Amino acid sequence: MPSKTERSKNWFWIILDIALVVVVLLGLVAGKALLRYSKSVYPSRTINVSAEGSTVVSPDVATFSFSVIAEGADPEQLQNANLDKITKAVDFIKAEGVEAKDIKTAGYNLSPKYEYNEKTRRSFISGYTLTQTVFVKVRDLSKVGKLLGQLPSFGINDIGGLSFAIDEPDKFLNEARQEAFEKARAKADEMARYNGVKIRRVVSFSEFGGGYPTPFLKEAVGRGGDFGGPAPVPTIEPGSQEVTVQVNVTYEIR
Repeated sequence: MPSKTERSKNWFWIILDIALVVVVLLGLVAGKALLRYSKSVYPSRTINVSAEGSTVVSPDVATFSFSVIAEGADPEQLQNANLDKITKAVDFIKAEGVEAKDIKTAGYNLSPKYEYNEKTRRSFISGYTLTQTVFVKVRDLSKVGKLLGQLPSFGINDIGGLSFAIDEPDKFLNEARQEAFEKARAKADEMARYNGVKIRRVVSFSEFGGGYPTPFLKEAVGRGGDFGGPAPVPTIEPGSQEVTVQVNVTYEIR
């Protein structure tokens, strides 16, 4: 059986081992905390660069709206007449390959017209104005001119809001973004080389992008009254659009 002195020595070594383990664990925790702190401290030696990336793309969708604006004394007759014109126009657009999901009613407004009677000194409703508007998105740009040119033959007397866009701009934004950051890094490397320092890491970065130019309709298709026949097919030139992204990057140097 161990003597009292031997038991005391054993307990001493056990306590010493436990203390060493605790010290090691505390050291690891403190080391991680210091590492996190050192990373969170903004470096005192940095350089800041800006760069721009861009890519030129052609728009792949066109949007426009068309309306039937009619006036009359009987609102029910106006509604029936407008509905007939809108239905025929929509059927024509669908027959040209535009899907139903890309055609939607954008507005429907029936408003009375008031006149003033000098004899009775009272206002009265002399008629009604009905405006019915449809919004269309066209994914086959080769058909835009035909659609705009043929719509007046169905009684459509207000066409406008033609614009072109990129249906999925994120893909092209990513291309411009990659180019911008590559240019920023190349510029930072050159600046560092000229000044005898080296790039260590990215400290911060930000981005801001440009807009999309809107092409225009060369031959206007606007509002009118009765049409004697199909309007001439307008010349449509969607053109191209430049997607740009500008970035600002701050690097730590050593």
